[in-house]
Amino acid sequence: MTYTPMLVVHIAGGMIAVLAGSIALVVRKGSRRHRRTGDVFVISMLFMASGGAYIALRKSQPFNVFAGTLTFYLVSTAALVVMRKPRQNGRLEFAFMLVALAAGITALVFALRAPNKGSVIGYSVFAAIALLSAAGDIRMLIRGGVAGAQRLVRHIWRMGFALFVAAGSFFLGTASDPVMRKSGLRATIFTKEIRATHLPQVPVIIIVVLTIFWLIRVRYSAAYRTPRPQMEKA
Repeated sequence: MTYTPMLVVHIAGGMIAVLAGSIALVVRKGSRRHRRTGDVFVISMLFMASGGAYIALRKSQPFNVFAGTLTFYLVSTAALVVMRKPRQNGRLEFAFMLVALAAGITALVFALRAPNKGSVIGYSVFAAIALLSAAGDIRMLIRGGVAGAQRLVRHIWRMGFALFVAAGSFFLGTASDPVMRKSGLRATIFTKEIRATHLPQVPVIIIVVLTIFWLIRVRYSAAYRTPRPQMEKA
């Protein structure tokens, strides 16, 4: 098995992202620990997503190109929304909206031309997420930005979904990430017996549950309805 520099970047970025993202998901939103681990998560995810997309492009794997592009977009826009002041937009938001729109339309075309049912479902899911995200971007641009709980909800769901992708690639590698499947990495982490217990699926499920928990808490808790200084720097 040959580890190219870009494959090392992809794997290392994913491992660091899973660790940092898990910590950021557990700790209180807006705390110093959340901000620090969130910064590490963003940087490592951008490396993982761009590295994976590049490898997939070189290997003519359009499905993984979409996965890498969508993940890069979600992390970037999630980070950007808390880097901006409340109700503030810029050219980057418009540019990322175009990226999501282009990715969604292209994925939809691939879904219509897919040769088998599995590919149709996969491309359709990517198309739906990308187009819904682009619709959210358009709505935000028209309204002149977001603030308060809406700002944090946008941040959390996009970061949470990106962490789900990273954790899925790491713990469920051969099933969800053909780049890692071809590298043979997963077999060196979990034995056949451990995979048979479904234990590798547990962290992925926990991430989904915690993301939903924080979305509900931020959306409906009075503590997050009024923007506070520490929240705006989350």
